[in-house]
Amino acid sequence: MQIKPDEITSILKSRIQGLDSSSADLTEVGTVLSVADGICRIHGLENCMSFEMLEFPHDVTGLALNLESDNVGVVMFGEWEKIVEGDTVKRTKRLLEIPVGDELLGRIVDPLGNPLDGKGEIRTATTRPVEHKAPGVVQRQPVKEPMLTGLKAIDSMIPIGRGQRELIIGDRKTGKTAIAIDTIINNKDRDLICVYVAIGQRKSTVAQLATVLEEADALKNTIIVMAAADEAAPIKFLAPYAGCAMGEYFLYNGKAALTIYDDLTKHAYAYRQMSLLLRRPPGREAYPGDVFYLHSRLLERAVKLSDDVTDPQTGKKLPGGGSLTSLPVIETQAGDVSAYIPTNVISITDGQIYLEPSLFYSGVRPAINVGISVSRVGGNAQSTPMRRVAGRLKLELSQYRELEAFAQFGSELDPETQRTLARGQRLVRTLNQAERSPIPVEEQVVQIYAATNGYVDRITIDKVERFLSELIDRVRGTNSELLQQIGGGDWSEETQAKVLAAVEQFAQDFGFDLDEEGRPIVEGAEEPRRANPTGATSAESPEEKEEAALVQ
Repeated sequence: MQIKPDEITSILKSRIQGLDSSSADLTEVGTVLSVADGICRIHGLENCMSFEMLEFPHDVTGLALNLESDNVGVVMFGEWEKIVEGDTVKRTKRLLEIPVGDELLGRIVDPLGNPLDGKGEIRTATTRPVEHKAPGVVQRQPVKEPMLTGLKAIDSMIPIGRGQRELIIGDRKTGKTAIAIDTIINNKDRDLICVYVAIGQRKSTVAQLATVLEEADALKNTIIVMAAADEAAPIKFLAPYAGCAMGEYFLYNGKAALTIYDDLTKHAYAYRQMSLLLRRPPGREAYPGDVFYLHSRLLERAVKLSDDVTDPQTGKKLPGGGSLTSLPVIETQAGDVSAYIPTNVISITDGQIYLEPSLFYSGVRPAINVGISVSRVGGNAQSTPMRRVAGRLKLELSQYRELEAFAQFGSELDPETQRTLARGQRLVRTLNQAERSPIPVEEQVVQIYAATNGYVDRITIDKVERFLSELIDRVRGTNSELLQQIGGGDWSEETQAKVLAAVEQFAQDFGFDLDEEGRPIVEGAEEPRRANPTGATSAESPEEKEEAALVQ
């Protein structure tokens, strides 16, 4: 058979013209140049994006971080020891995403969404990008809805609102994680989804935490994201962003979520390790120059969304009114809050709860230093009853701490100083609280009302906690409607009168000296000062009268 060149040419032309270039599957690939310590250098991938997922052999996933002129610096997740020089790497053209959804509730997962609790596979239909731009000012609304922790010291003096970022800072073993656990337990029956991110912690510690939450029936609305201490730096680096993305799923569905990052000090350590291995220029304390941006882009995603929100990418209307509250934890060394990472995070957040070792060892639990701790949202995130009764509490505690140091050097103190010291000691005992025993806000209001109005001043310090506990038992048993009114935000004169009557009646039954009006006589002053129902005391000097008027 004779082959005619003209026929071959016409066939080739027709085939080339019929080829649809858009249907061709062109995959951009690269070659591994070097591998060490979970960091890989790749030649090629000219169009690679920052934070793009890359496919390696042996089911290893890579994350592109350094985009340089002649190579790409990648961190790897999985069994990266199997990757060798010369392996082929493929682009996925997708930024790093993780599975999110209701299916994760009650589970312990790693930052990539893989289950770690042995309860079976997690099947989710939704994913979210790990890095997501924080909502702008127009999409936000002011923080004004309380996020109750169940701890008297925090809910009264350092209130946290939904959408706020409140830092928990202190030395190791001072009760930072305990505050986070109490907050989760206190919100187990409220419409709040909690995401606890454990960064660089022992697996046994996280397992114990999960057991505590399960026993308190709080694990059902909690997701635990674990990057254990023996994991590679990239997993620890990814953990808080993954936890934030899981919380954002609920945020953008109109729900309330809480993320706890425990702790961001180890997160900064992991990022420093990654950056030095990627040959990024080191700065102060060998941290890279963008370590501030590392935490600010994470914490700025905490938000109280406005009621009218649209998706900037699709333009679709989203369910508004959701909130994402963040409680980052920072561990200090020898109480140094002026170190590099602590000052960075303090400047990003809306306040801090500082836990002091000396208070912890002296028996004050939670060991909160009232002088340094602050909430920049303030009374906006408190109910009216709590805001009214806690008005004098922080002032009197601060005065007590100041006089306490001064009183150590003086043997003879004037009656006014003695009265302030006696009141302060009893207020400290009032705010003491056992671990894993959060108190509803209406019961907190009654206890603080009794303490700030002098009803514990006539009893010995060791009886304060019993007095307050039995007071709540009495009110709960005989006047539960009053607690419901306070919990609903009612603090009318009628409600105040009912609280006053209940406290006075219990004080008489408890057994200590009352004046002719039925109020306890405050000891220590030359002229006995009597508590009144507004939270102030009857003052003799013009300055005291002015202060009392301001409080009222």
